[in-house]
Amino acid sequence: MSEVVNSLAAALDAHDLEAAAALFHHDYRSSQPAHPGRAFVGRAQMHANWQAIFAGIPDIHTELVGSVDDGNTTWSEWDWTGNRADGQRFRARGVILFEISGGQITAGRLYMEELENAEEGIEAAVHSMSGRTPDKPQD
Repeated sequence: MSEVVNSLAAALDAHDLEAAAALFHHDYRSSQPAHPGRAFVGRAQMHANWQAIFAGIPDIHTELVGSVDDGNTTWSEWDWTGNRADGQRFRARGVILFEISGGQITAGRLYMEELENAEEGIEAAVHSMSGRTPDKPQD
């Protein structure tokens, strides 16, 4: 099954949308548990999404950091980098769990996130989550 994910990584990095889409089942189910409103069904929506990504981030590089098979699921770690058409830098990292059957991707659970500003530390993240800034530890 990692072969399917390796083929997907190669197709996406080559910006070969048709080769990438061919790896997805017609009724592909996509979910993003941290962003439930982003769920969709269908290869056609996957195709439309990546068509927009390739247009909006014309130099996107998709790196498959690693993957491991577990039954009919392939766990994969990704690093996506590039520059948006407006010149802004883009970088996302995360994990995608793909369900694969008959050589096609039938479902995906994406835990991909854009990288935050490198200046934002743990204090700002805790404050954003809780509304409180943690005390500085006493060593």
